[in-house]
Amino acid sequence: MAMILNLETATTNCSVSIAKNGEVIILKEDNSPNYSHSEQLHVFIQEALKEASLSFKNISAIAVSKGPGSYTGLRIGVSAAKGLCFSLDLPLISVSTLESLAKQGLGKKYDFIIPLLDARRMEVYSTVFDADGNNIRETKAEIIQKESFMEYAGRGRVLLIGDGAEKCRALLEHPNFNYESTLPTALEMGKISYKKFKACEFENIAYFEPYYLKDFMLQGKKA
Repeated sequence: MAMILNLETATTNCSVSIAKNGEVIILKEDNSPNYSHSEQLHVFIQEALKEASLSFKNISAIAVSKGPGSYTGLRIGVSAAKGLCFSLDLPLISVSTLESLAKQGLGKKYDFIIPLLDARRMEVYSTVFDADGNNIRETKAEIIQKESFMEYAGRGRVLLIGDGAEKCRALLEHPNFNYESTLPTALEMGKISYKKFKACEFENIAYFEPYYLKDFMLQGKKA
């Protein structure tokens, strides 16, 4: 039996779940625009364990959303996951943020699912999945234009999902585009992390880093 603690902090949603053999039994989360992850994450972990009547001794592995996403959010989540793995001698599993986001759209009769995370101005982090959940295009940061994703809209119904979907709604014109504004959550991480656990797809705890996709730029004050 595998009990996996899943941490999702790539966006403003601070989300923690515990999954038993891939099925989530406890979910604790809160979406705050102020990124309260540093205050909430460890509280949610303790609350999830308590509500599930578990201790860290019952946990088989720690899974963390690896990005792309917010630099601050990813750093907090990965630091917490690595710290727990080091102190508890547990394996570390990384889960693609866009893959778990796309899972919210599976089974809804779309031919393509495009998860989109807001990346400043008209830019998004995106990738593309088919109706069976296969990743069919690389992940990249791109600027939304009128022609974006038209190759998929011409071939079937497309779900644009995530907090970057609203950037597309006013610009993309095709009847096959559908929109769902939502955020990644640890609820969808359960099955992904369990599959990786069974396959022993673990990260090197010492060297693992979040998938930022773009270099972090600190905006300084203008002179």
